[in-house]
Amino acid sequence: MSQNTFNVSLTKRDRKRKLRSGDIVVNSRWVLNYKDPKTGQRVQLFFERQKEAIAKRNEIQAAVEARAYVPRREVITVGEAVACWLESRRGDVKGRTLHGYEQGARYITGPLLVSATATQRRAFTETGLVPQGASLKPMLGEIRIDRLGTGEIRAWHKLLVQEVGPSTASRARKYLGSALALAAEDLGIRPPMMPTRLKAAPRVRKTILTPEQIAKLLTVAEADPEKGIYVAFPFLAGTRPSEQLGLMWEDVDFEANVIRVRRMQEMDGRMCEVTKTDAGRRAIPIPARLRAMLVAWKARCPRRDGEPHRVFPGLGTRQAWPLPRIGGGGTLLYSNYRSRIWAPLLERAGVPYVTPHSARHSFISTLQAEGVEVGLVAKIAGHASPAVTLSHYTQAVRGGEVALAALDRAYAG
Repeated sequence: MSQNTFNVSLTKRDRKRKLRSGDIVVNSRWVLNYKDPKTGQRVQLFFERQKEAIAKRNEIQAAVEARAYVPRREVITVGEAVACWLESRRGDVKGRTLHGYEQGARYITGPLLVSATATQRRAFTETGLVPQGASLKPMLGEIRIDRLGTGEIRAWHKLLVQEVGPSTASRARKYLGSALALAAEDLGIRPPMMPTRLKAAPRVRKTILTPEQIAKLLTVAEADPEKGIYVAFPFLAGTRPSEQLGLMWEDVDFEANVIRVRRMQEMDGRMCEVTKTDAGRRAIPIPARLRAMLVAWKARCPRRDGEPHRVFPGLGTRQAWPLPRIGGGGTLLYSNYRSRIWAPLLERAGVPYVTPHSARHSFISTLQAEGVEVGLVAKIAGHASPAVTLSHYTQAVRGGEVALAALDRAYAG
């Protein structure tokens, strides 16, 4: 990315003063002069000592380099705005989420491989070689924001829908909107309006269990003192699988009756000290049923060096009864969790197979169906906005007769 030249000048100013006694006194000050990269305003800072002035100059220069100020607003391109948006998200979201942002941003900045299959597109990403019969088409990356209009955005989105599908196009459009909004906020740029009636990706509803099926599953889970808590937990806490597997006993506060979500476990087992989003760091109230299961589980949960560590560790290897398992207490990979604990218990309960993440959908939808206000549901679920809760997670968990009964009550009088 091109950068503006940034200079901080350090000068010494001597000011002479004549005292009543007739003596001449010279007062020296050190002055820093620079132009603020964001506002363009001239700034002067005064110091009595040269050492303090030099330290402040170094601090300002380091801050400018760290924040990677974007070029002047009249020359910033879409690609530069996207790069700044990605940099602003670094450290605020976990690495896997940021990687997803970076992948989606490529469809904004381009170029895009057109007339190619998904396999050819993956090969191009790895090798950089354009397959026979395909070609590269520029995207929006080189267009200056002040020259970007709704027509260009509409044509870009239509091409993405044709080449990579409406789902990817919708995700790229969302990232573009975020990048333009950040540029508008930081640089005072007035971004173009996002065109209306763009083809949206079809909403695919995740398969979830009914309240009756969940009740049946929880009964079976409570009867299994070893693996039941692993399956019951997301239905009663609404956590993401990565949040559940990253939970430590220090995060479970029985005195305050809350579970504090502070970190996540990546797919490969690495612990990530940030949550999916800022809103993901939250305190979840513990319902009585879950509290009883957690208290019982803590007493028998595999430990590390004799101390409680992970709430959901690997269980280790089973020995002949009545000997306990050995080798437990370490990291439980998500793939092993699904295949060795989650799926077998669902099968034993006689309920249809659903993914662990669907338990989160069931949790959120059930709270909504029971009349819990959406703002509170969003807070417990770790959503930045209730709009996310309503648009992505809330699904019907009761039949149409509930709506009919509500109408009867409303119009009875």
